[in-house]
Amino acid sequence: MISTTTNSRELAKALGLSRAHGAVIEMHAAPCDKLIAIAERGHLTHAQIAQTAGTSRTRVTAILSRNLHGISTDLLLRIVSSLGYRARINLTKISPAA
Repeated sequence: MISTTTNSRELAKALGLSRAHGAVIEMHAAPCDKLIAIAERGHLTHAQIAQTAGTSRTRVTAILSRNLHGISTDLLLRIVSSLGYRARINLTKISPAA
């Protein structure tokens, strides 16, 4: 059976993960989305981003393909920063599960 999820909480539940794992998914997704937008707007290649951030093109390609397995939050934030952006962490209360 195929199911569609619309947020990290639903995704974590569908995958049988904890709410904490859902939060990690969400924490990685936000800078990933921003990096994709920055790359598209700036017509930047994966190699250009990698060189600017001091990481490998393979890792940048994985991130821009939304394959975040093994990608640390630290690396995502370093890439965002190297491209001239600052990340902000926004903490909000989680509403009870429906």
